[in-house]
Amino acid sequence: MAGISYSCSSALSSRSNLGTFSLRFNNTRRGGTTRMLRSNLRISAEIDYISAEEAKRLIAEEGYSIVDVRDRTQYDRAHIKSCTHVPLFIENQDNDPGTIVKRQLHNNFSGLFYGLPYTKPNPEFVQSVKSQYSPDSKILIVCQEGLRSAGAANKLEAAGFQNIACVTSGLQSVKPGMFDVVGSTELKDAGKAGLVQVQGKISAVLGTVLICAYLFITFFPDQAEKILALVPSS
Repeated sequence: MAGISYSCSSALSSRSNLGTFSLRFNNTRRGGTTRMLRSNLRISAEIDYISAEEAKRLIAEEGYSIVDVRDRTQYDRAHIKSCTHVPLFIENQDNDPGTIVKRQLHNNFSGLFYGLPYTKPNPEFVQSVKSQYSPDSKILIVCQEGLRSAGAANKLEAAGFQNIACVTSGLQSVKPGMFDVVGSTELKDAGKAGLVQVQGKISAVLGTVLICAYLFITFFPDQAEKILALVPSS
């Protein structure tokens, strides 16, 4: 008597606010037995990109934990008191010839003007987060401008984390007093250092002097004319 063969292929998928769930399997039935040929299960989470105001609400009302992924220098200048620091990039102190040359060039330009260290990707980033949070933890990722937090979120999403949010424009968009801050400056200014910061202060002083001079000439033209007459002509 000839054998009986039966095959079936089906797929199941659904979508929720956590992401996409899909299940696909093939069955083959021969002589009354069923054999699973393939099973593929994939769960992917959506990353929420939010404002600083929404971030504050998520922390207060939904219990999100803050992970700060900036480098050590920016973190030390200012950070949210309740955050966990896991840098996406760490200072590159390698001493191979190529790194030494690149570090010197960096220090003479970006380091000098912006006060940023020469860094490299943190190879322990994902593992460091995993050691402190479970995949179903609610995590809010922050950086200074929003770029590093987006990269960190993608890494964690790929590693199985399901509840991830990022502040779109970074901590530079946070208004003073919005969070309890630790450090010597406001969160929005933590990325400013080096000659750019000095130049900013000089520009502010010169701007104030020019405004005062303009107001003095406008409201006291006679006195201003007398003062200008005292200036020796070239």
